Amino acid sequence: MNLRPRTLPDPAPAPDAPAPDARRIAGSVVDPELPMVTIEDLGILRDVTADDQGRVHVTITPTYSGCPAMETIRADLVESLSCAGYQRVDVEFVLSPAWTTDDLTDAGRAKLAEHGIAPPGPVGARPSGPVALALSVRCPQCGSNDTRESSRFGSTACKSLWVCRSCREPFDHFKAL
Repeated sequence: MNLRPRTLPDPAPAPDAPAPDARRIAGSVVDPELPMVTIEDLGILRDVTADDQGRVHVTITPTYSGCPAMETIRADLVESLSCAGYQRVDVEFVLSPAWTTDDLTDAGRAKLAEHGIAPPGPVGARPSGPVALALSVRCPQCGSNDTRESSRFGSTACKSLWVCRSCREPFDHFKAL
């Protein structure tokens, strides 16, 4: 993965119109693998700065270092902010602090559940010693905890595939990190 910022060509003169809300625009970009959530919902949007010359700098953290969605997210950020009138858009990937599923917003967790993906529980502080394993995940369809993991990997690497024994529906679970 190329972690260097990508930049559009040098800016044209800035328009006299007030600068659009760069943070709101950047935060509305959807995740290409989980299109029901925005990058703001995912908590990967770390910082957005804009100046009166029409330049904007966006800082994002990948959910994991090999995430294949990052280049698409970068392109979508550049397109969205350019269409809003920003003359120059820099997108920087940062790996520290590392993203965890605790960065998901409550709205993001709710949207995942509404779309049949069991959201991860809170990870919280990293304990020393034994690591607790989740033996069941709450079914997003019927709410039952009588579930079992069917496959460690779901439709993407960040999800696992589960089956509910109560309603018999399969569902994705967003893995806790």
